[in-house]
Amino acid sequence: MRSLLWFLIGIIGGFVAAHVVNKNPRGAELLAEVDARISEFTDRMGDAYRDQQGRFADTLDDLGDAAEDVVEAAADAAAEVLAKAKAKAAAASSD
Repeated sequence: MRSLLWFLIGIIGGFVAAHVVNKNPRGAELLAEVDARISEFTDRMGDAYRDQQGRFADTLDDLGDAAEDVVEAAADAAAEVLAKAKAKAAAASSD
């Protein structure tokens, strides 16, 4: 409970300090610069996240296509083996 109280005092103190600094023209300029830097940082992080998400989506699409190819090849091989086994069984039963 005591930690929560100190946390709230810190938050309130920060808002009061920012308000006092913002009243001064140089302080307002400083806060605007800090805000611009934070906005630039968050924009870059968002762009990097979206780029990485796109790379993951492309990789998953490629893996899905490769898995489909493997399943199709396995099905073709199984059908070929089954056809050979049936032909061999038919030849053996006719003898």
